[in-house]
Amino acid sequence: MPWDELDRLIHDAVTREVALGRPALEGLEGRVIQRLARPVVRPSLARRLSSALAGPRIRLGWALAGGAAILAVGMFVGRVLLPGAGRLPAAAANLFTVAAPGAQSVAVVGDFSAWQPISLFDHDGDGVWTVTVALPPGRYEYAYLVDGRWVGQDPLAHEYARTFGEYVSVRYIGGDGL
Repeated sequence: MPWDELDRLIHDAVTREVALGRPALEGLEGRVIQRLARPVVRPSLARRLSSALAGPRIRLGWALAGGAAILAVGMFVGRVLLPGAGRLPAAAANLFTVAAPGAQSVAVVGDFSAWQPISLFDHDGDGVWTVTVALPPGRYEYAYLVDGRWVGQDPLAHEYARTFGEYVSVRYIGGDGL
């Protein structure tokens, strides 16, 4: 097909399309101006809330029954599929002891007490200070405060670690592989 004939066909097709769309364009400018001139009326907050709440209604009884069913299924799944998941490991008594003859006060601090001192006692005055702390199985870092002086290397500890430039003792309590 020669270029002249192709140009003529394209021109005729565009002219037909414009002619067909002309009625839709008649008065378009006036319609746009009228629409822009109309004030936007926004419903009040109360009307918007009432229309949102007027959607599907659920009866209170059915809602409570559904909630109870979901709770029952969750408890069933938790107990049957994960029987030991809800139980906390049992805390056992752990003896902390340090020989500090002549000391006026001795305390143990550790990650199990948020590093707050727990006082030890020398009941018979022999210089051996003790306290029993209930702890579940796990790894614990601790140190002693003897008359306010930090003692981080307990000879009875399983290992030592350096934390913030100071030594702390590490104790492993119970559990699998501890």
